[in-house]
Amino acid sequence: MHEIWITKLFNDYLAGAGNAALALVGQPAQSRPWANYITMELLVVVLMMALFALIRTQLSADNPGKLQHCFELIYEFLRGQAEDFVGAHSGKYVPYFGTIFLFVLFANLIGIIPGLESPTMFPYVTAGCALATFGYYNAMGVSALGLGYLKHFVGPSWALAILMIPIEIVSNLARPLSLTVRLYANMFAGEQVTTVFLGLTKFVVPVVFMGLHVFVALLQAYIFALLTMVYVGGAVSHEH
Repeated sequence: MHEIWITKLFNDYLAGAGNAALALVGQPAQSRPWANYITMELLVVVLMMALFALIRTQLSADNPGKLQHCFELIYEFLRGQAEDFVGAHSGKYVPYFGTIFLFVLFANLIGIIPGLESPTMFPYVTAGCALATFGYYNAMGVSALGLGYLKHFVGPSWALAILMIPIEIVSNLARPLSLTVRLYANMFAGEQVTTVFLGLTKFVVPVVFMGLHVFVALLQAYIFALLTMVYVGGAVSHEH
């Protein structure tokens, strides 16, 4: 498998740490344990932490900087969307919505940088994000409704429970698969198109497709966050 430069560094100097991580999940040691999608995920997390640490040192109510303005707009947008899809008490869920949106967005966009790859073009990464959302909205449903959360699986009446319960279970289990495939397929296709045209020409055409890549990256991050809001809204709803 082709290694990008950051993965090569990890495998050359941190192979021991990689094999230690593999041992924790019962996997055998490998000569080069680090894969591109893992190192790129770690790079995205480090970049996000560094960016937010920088923004935190510059926070100001009287004289906010450009970065603060930018992220305040993102926060207000996500909060407004959360109120629409979750309800008046959506504020406590916004941190997760913002986290998943920004992680997916950064992971999508980092592939534009020469020498790097979008980790979301690998199904392992998108599946991880999807499973995190699956676990989150179910946990929030149980937290908000207790055992009453199970009524969501019964349907509008107990008479239909035998029919509705298997349908609802399958529907819920299909959600992480849908989230995984949608994000992975779009980012993989976008990455391949951009790579092909970069190989064919150097200037005008690649710029057009890189612009399209940015648009797809933003759109897919928004869709992922939006579906997360829809699932959370359905899980915590007191109306049956």
